[in-house]
Amino acid sequence: MAELVKIDPKSIGVGQYQHDVNQSQLARSLDAVVEDCVNAVGVDVNTASAALLARVSGLTSSVAANIVNHRNANGAFKSRAALKSVPRLGDKAFEQAAGFLRIANGDNPLDASSVHPEAYPVVEKILADIQKDVKAVMGDGKLLKNLRAEKYADERFGVPTVTDILKELEKPGRDPRPEFKTATFQDGVEELRDLQPGMILEGVITNVAAFGAFVDIGVHQDGLVHISALAEKFVKDPRDVVKAGDVVKVKVLEVDEKRKRIALTMRLNDSATPRNQQGTSSNSSTGAPFRGNASGNRSHTGSPGKGFAQSGSRQTPAESGGAMAAAFAKLKEKA
Repeated sequence: MAELVKIDPKSIGVGQYQHDVNQSQLARSLDAVVEDCVNAVGVDVNTASAALLARVSGLTSSVAANIVNHRNANGAFKSRAALKSVPRLGDKAFEQAAGFLRIANGDNPLDASSVHPEAYPVVEKILADIQKDVKAVMGDGKLLKNLRAEKYADERFGVPTVTDILKELEKPGRDPRPEFKTATFQDGVEELRDLQPGMILEGVITNVAAFGAFVDIGVHQDGLVHISALAEKFVKDPRDVVKAGDVVKVKVLEVDEKRKRIALTMRLNDSATPRNQQGTSSNSSTGAPFRGNASGNRSHTGSPGKGFAQSGSRQTPAESGGAMAAAFAKLKEKA
């Protein structure tokens, strides 16, 4: 994260339609997301760069630069209170930023947590009640879970605030990220040629488009789940069902090694097309030609379908030309 914040979020690539929206609004939204992330994780004042410090709530680029300059000239900060000696870092800025700034191995162990300095009296009240040292309490989940937040709440610090303080003391500097889940790729399925129609595999959603979702199943080529194969019910927008990073189970419908295309379905009861019938019949469960591009660009042309493009079958005029062709076909029959 410390390196990523140095990059303009728009340069990372935040979606295939990022250039179609208002750029100033996009920039503001992305900056807000970056700031939320930085504040949720916290910043080590004694190691952070000016670019990272500038993302902390309450700190401007100039104040962040002053913090780094003060650190270089006077050595590492020993406490959060020492930050008040930084030029242009006033009381208001300190009040906003202090809870997001961390000082490891400082004079006060609480400076390494997300507990705001204004709430230190609450911790002191708890310590006085249980007659223990802060170092002995931090990380002692069994002890902290038995404490009632209501006992230490007052007019200034309510129950929710005290509850958050107890959670932070239980796991100081806790990782705010949820449990990270990864897909378990099937052993022996490493290349496109290893795939067989009918296989049920675990994969991860890599991209979601208007016509479906691309899934990495461990063969160095993403497969496409058409919008109609995402669920048993009607799906108007694929994003209502899946999002990038989701771990899903899919069934292989068709494999085109020559064109490097994989048709998948999340409806595991759908029937697959055997290899010896591919190219002569459309997907039996969906009946529409596959037009999605599972390459890195994930571009598509026309109206994407669900199986592979038919290469050996003949379509009737009504099937291939729409309403106009159907009208001509009827006139021909009458003639």
